[in-house]
Amino acid sequence: MTENSNPLNKYFRQPALYVSLPSGTNYPPHVVTPSQTGELGVMPMTAKDEIRFKTPDALMNGQGVVDVIQSCCPDIKDAWQIQSYDLDTILIAIRIATYGETMDMSFVVPGANETVNHSVNLPALLEDIKSEKILAEVTLDDGLKVKVRPLTYKDMTQTSLQTFQQQKMYTAVSDSQMADEEKTTRFNEAFKKLTELNSNVLLRNMQSIVMPDGTEVTDPAQIKEFFDKANAKIIKEIETKMIELRSQGAVKPLKLKATEEQIKKGAPTNYEIPVSFDNANFFV
Repeated sequence: MTENSNPLNKYFRQPALYVSLPSGTNYPPHVVTPSQTGELGVMPMTAKDEIRFKTPDALMNGQGVVDVIQSCCPDIKDAWQIQSYDLDTILIAIRIATYGETMDMSFVVPGANETVNHSVNLPALLEDIKSEKILAEVTLDDGLKVKVRPLTYKDMTQTSLQTFQQQKMYTAVSDSQMADEEKTTRFNEAFKKLTELNSNVLLRNMQSIVMPDGTEVTDPAQIKEFFDKANAKIIKEIETKMIELRSQGAVKPLKLKATEEQIKKGAPTNYEIPVSFDNANFFV
């Protein structure tokens, strides 16, 4: 028997570009199939993929993003386990493969209250990310070293969902007609849950702590006890430095210069605009 070959197969999509991931991580084969070059082939989105990015529920719970990544990057078998450092690179590559190398964005010039359009060079953003060295540990002022466990896309999505739910509850309570005492109780509960959520994210982000004498603590229970009982200054220092590390692999804000007319309206001479990769508008 001969295989029934579709005469339209020459129109099927093919990889449009190849990218290397910033983390440089050798993912397990069940997460990313290794390639000889270490790069991932990235194909354009299909019509079905575009629909996924316009489905609110799928975007909210992350499933739409996971489905599109696995569709456009066949070597990625489990996008839920992709590290946060690699996410922007993958999404930008999919955007380039589908719509080309530029992306138009609109923003308001700070101080001038003027809306302008700007075209972003996406390959240049990829090069900026590629030139950044990913750090895997932070050193505190007292000599402690914290080794980082990168957050996965699943970690990020679950955290965002839980934060959204608590903020939604906070708003609902604020707008309700319940008694002030009851509101205070509900607000305290919401605040406590958000605090616990932030603590859990920080703990999940910590792989181990190395003491100045070389002793390495890897037991999650011992790290949690340290977190609960250590000086607040130490924990705050860890939190600040870990937040900085989480931004690795992410696109940096655009650095722009105001025109003379914008400066006259109150804009600073130089200003920065964040490049938003909110999935609801990134692929429109």
